[in-house]
Amino acid sequence: MTAVDSDQHLYETHTLWADRIDRSFRGDALSLGSDDRGYTHVMWRGRSLGLADVHMPGNTQWCGDLRNAYRRGDHAPYNYAEMLPASYWEPGARVDWLTAHGLDGAVCFPNFGLLWERRLSGDLPALTANMGAWNRWCQEVRETTTRLHPVAHLTLRDPEWLLDQLAALHKSDVRLAMIAPAAVDGRPMSHHDHERLWAAFVEHGVTPVFHVADQPRVIDDAFYTDEDSFVPVLESAFLWVPPAVALADLILHRVFDRHPALRVGVVELSSIWVPQFLLMLDGAADFTTRLNGSSIATLAMRPSEYMYERVRVSSFSYEDPARLTRKSKDIYMCCSDFPHSEGTATPLDDYRRAGCALDDMPSFFHDNVSFLLGAG
Repeated sequence: MTAVDSDQHLYETHTLWADRIDRSFRGDALSLGSDDRGYTHVMWRGRSLGLADVHMPGNTQWCGDLRNAYRRGDHAPYNYAEMLPASYWEPGARVDWLTAHGLDGAVCFPNFGLLWERRLSGDLPALTANMGAWNRWCQEVRETTTRLHPVAHLTLRDPEWLLDQLAALHKSDVRLAMIAPAAVDGRPMSHHDHERLWAAFVEHGVTPVFHVADQPRVIDDAFYTDEDSFVPVLESAFLWVPPAVALADLILHRVFDRHPALRVGVVELSSIWVPQFLLMLDGAADFTTRLNGSSIATLAMRPSEYMYERVRVSSFSYEDPARLTRKSKDIYMCCSDFPHSEGTATPLDDYRRAGCALDDMPSFFHDNVSFLLGAG
């Protein structure tokens, strides 16, 4: 029996973006740079977008301590470059880590790429140029190993750019791409302008994935009163809302009906909300049809059935994925979030303690990830 982790992260190097960005956008490339107190920052156009820290799996306080030291004006408690293990950023070292921990493969999202999409949203060319630089890195990773499945970074805001990116990803066997579960310049994801984009995802065998990131928001900015925080508390409390809204839009407005081969992944956005969401989705469709005298659209299946057939959701061990599977079918995936502080360095042991046996749950540990990769 094999196990593939559906959620890991590869740290970007200091010059990853500058080395791979289109030459005309070199001045807009993101980078990592250090200040006079020894702190490393994610930089864009000469300003900091936030601290670059070395996470310790299972030790979130470590990150908080670094930020408190920075606020106090202290010198950095560690040297970023010296502290960063090779397994955090180097593909070969990550493969060795997988082997040592009994994993056959891992889906690898960006690390700092989770921090800047909304910050760069006012300059679409610069945004797509930096996304493109990361995507070229993904293609390089796939050339070195088949055990890592790097996740590209895309936006639906520039259709022609997106179509070119999808074609390039297909040629390089990059099968997953992170997109924001949010409105696209005022349009819902199901808008007719996006039809050719969903068709292109299917044509090129690239599965869109929703993941935690600083992206366009579903909840109004007025509610975010702690914007100086690394992660606003509202964002943490309502992790599940953006993917729930996006999936409801795609299901109820017939995007899945029109594109029957389209699949979607939901990663690191929690999973305990799924059973209630499925209940509310079906119930809302039934109730509003009776109340309004007509349905929003005539679907080929019950709304919940689209989740079962097309969507796969990562589930941490503490969410009791075995129980969730019994309540809402076998749509969940194992994940570690390695090497992030809220994650773990011992995923298989964690799942064993949660009652999830490798041999008893092939879909959870392997098949559902394969489904998103287009292999099932």
